[in-house]
Amino acid sequence: MVGSLLALLVSILLVGLAASTGARFRPDGWYRELRKPRWTPPDIAFPIAWGILYLLMAIAAWRLYMADPSTWRTASLAVYALQLVANAAWSWLFFGRKQIALALIDIAGLLGLITVCIALFSHVSPLAVWLMVPYWLWVALALALNATIFRLNKA
Repeated sequence: MVGSLLALLVSILLVGLAASTGARFRPDGWYRELRKPRWTPPDIAFPIAWGILYLLMAIAAWRLYMADPSTWRTASLAVYALQLVANAAWSWLFFGRKQIALALIDIAGLLGLITVCIALFSHVSPLAVWLMVPYWLWVALALALNATIFRLNKA
């Protein structure tokens, strides 16, 4: 029981580490001046959605970690770690470096990694798969938003 709670805490901390770039690199005056599509979610939606998604991701990773050791579990956790890095890089690229095109490449890769995660997770934990689906959907929306912002703001 203690080991399980410790593993969950570590999972939450790792997700929190990735989320910290979103807290560090946030929308500013530059972002507010960008042309955005009418369907852009309101600013308040982002921290609420990401808070929920990060919690779901942490629980999914915890479920994987607690599963019996296997090649599938190892591969799942490795790709999960890679997607956390890509997730953390996006805020830095988009808001920190103001590199819309590089952020677009990153988020396309992120969506691909989440897709691979979901496929791998299916061999380890069906619950972990379902916990990742809202994340996949939100990142797909974010990819469309990033692509549209890129198109609307090309110099």
